[in-house]
Amino acid sequence: MHRTRTAAAALALALAVIPLTVPPAGATGSGDAGEGPPAGPAISPAPQSVRALDGRVTITPTVTVVAGPRADGPALEVVERSLLRAGADRVVRDAKAGRGLTVYVDGAGAARTLADLGTRGTGGLPAEGYALAVGGGRIALAGADATGTYYAAQSLRQLLPHRDRPGARIRATAIRDWPATPLRGVIEGFYGTPWSHTARLDQLDFYGAHKMNTYVYSPKDDPYLREKWRSPYPADRLAQLKELVDRARARHVEFSYALSPGLSVCYSSDADLKALTGKFQALWDIGVRTFAVPLDDISYTDWNCAADKQRFGSGGGAAGAAQAHLLNRVNREFLAGHRAEGAQPLQMVPTEYYDVRATPYKAALKARLDPDVLVEWTGVGVIAPVMTVAQADAARQVFGHPILTWDNYPVNDYVTNRLLLGPFSGRERGLPARLAGITANPMIQPAASKIALFTVADYAWNDRAYDARASWTAALKELSGGSPRTERALRAFADAHYGSALNPQQSPELAAAIRDFRDTGSAARLTASLRTLQDAPGVLRATLPDRGFLDDSAPWLDATAAWGRAAGTALRMLQASRAGDEATAQHLRDRLPALVETAKSYVYVDMNGKRVPVLVANGVVDTFVTDAIAEHDGKRGRS
Repeated sequence: MHRTRTAAAALALALAVIPLTVPPAGATGSGDAGEGPPAGPAISPAPQSVRALDGRVTITPTVTVVAGPRADGPALEVVERSLLRAGADRVVRDAKAGRGLTVYVDGAGAARTLADLGTRGTGGLPAEGYALAVGGGRIALAGADATGTYYAAQSLRQLLPHRDRPGARIRATAIRDWPATPLRGVIEGFYGTPWSHTARLDQLDFYGAHKMNTYVYSPKDDPYLREKWRSPYPADRLAQLKELVDRARARHVEFSYALSPGLSVCYSSDADLKALTGKFQALWDIGVRTFAVPLDDISYTDWNCAADKQRFGSGGGAAGAAQAHLLNRVNREFLAGHRAEGAQPLQMVPTEYYDVRATPYKAALKARLDPDVLVEWTGVGVIAPVMTVAQADAARQVFGHPILTWDNYPVNDYVTNRLLLGPFSGRERGLPARLAGITANPMIQPAASKIALFTVADYAWNDRAYDARASWTAALKELSGGSPRTERALRAFADAHYGSALNPQQSPELAAAIRDFRDTGSAARLTASLRTLQDAPGVLRATLPDRGFLDDSAPWLDATAAWGRAAGTALRMLQASRAGDEATAQHLRDRLPALVETAKSYVYVDMNGKRVPVLVANGVVDTFVTDAIAEHDGKRGRS
């Protein structure tokens, strides 16, 4: 797809019906919907329902965890680790309550405690929903399923403070929560420098913590997905994939494997079907349960074998029929035999993935493709500035299948000179409920993608409570590790890399400071902003917990400091000039060409060795410097 595409994860046949996710029965009233969070720690994604209860709960030296007979193991690990970080000296598991704080995880104890605290249990919640209550010297959490319990544990983690000793007091709270759409996650589908294995493992940890349940493995650099799609993986590559699958399962993330045979497949060939399903079987054997066949970024006017032309004919309708033929055989001859073992619905990326226009190709898919196959769609446009309920409904109608969005944000493979660090924007409220799910295509830079992906997770879980700027601020706070100084620096850096097709205003905070200076003549605000911008890279390199972010962003960090220095010099030049101190102004003016040259000198080196000059606050900071020079030189020319 232009340069950006591929598939996603777990769903049931019922997803063909829309709306796909509705509030549970009785969700209105009694604090079950529409209530804002109480004062206290913010939870992200924002829960559907949060109520403040009376009183507080104290973290005692010993905390007892009472687990139901089928309580989720990873959820218990999150609970116990969070209690220790909150100051407990010991966390013990027992079959009954202890003398200090007791935490019930699933089972009869959790159900009874939820009821005692006036909180509805898990009855009526959709998949992955949960209930959580803190009060009366107890904590209870329970999920509609194992993933729901894991998500309850992630919310509890955020409610609990970080302390080095017992005694912390937590405000009594009741939460009932559920996702707005079934599938929420990331599709690694960009072109360019691939993510490392270590980065992928780190990403899976991040997804689980943010209630994203889908990771689609579709890196364009993996030759065994595209050019060598018929060939089996070498043992070492397969072992790495198994490690990813195992980590994903531990984080309640569905690992989806997306094989792209379109460059050479013969749709009517029994041998190619055998190669495709044989590849899938090898991945099934290491634990993969969700499969996709992307057929994007290929020509459908040229056949790869004469047999296809003879069987299907020519044109878009013929291509749709051929693709449906192959996909249906995969669905019926491979996945159907594994349904009882947990196989999830097949996913596909159509060759026409970017619009809702009726065509012979889409008509063929609608008529011929098995109805339970999910169709991925980027919105109206390869990179859709907006995505609406009406557009999603139109896509559902024209393709005739459940729609899983492949949202090309924050992907930057088409603008490798830029980081895209703004929030997920332009997506209408109510959209998630019309979809089978939402997957986001990230940047080439994995750790730097976390800012935007944090906001994607917030929107996909609870779009009705979503506020793009508030979510963006929460992302910066989390990634800063609780340090206000680090957060200020990260905010300045992210603001300098904010603009995109989804966020057309570049560097909104710096731009506002520049406007204030132009409108009022007062330089105080802009001086502070430029000083923060110049210093931000140094602060981040010294204090940011995620060192991968620094590696990802290295040339942009260098360029940001340099542009902050150049713009600060330009501002001081204007101040001196306006004050009549022409000697100082000219001295500063003489320094600017070298400072700008340095700011423009930093490059990103891509996987092919191409040196790409990076951009920082483009159209804002550079324009300010240019305008400042023009003002000074124009004034000097008139004198």
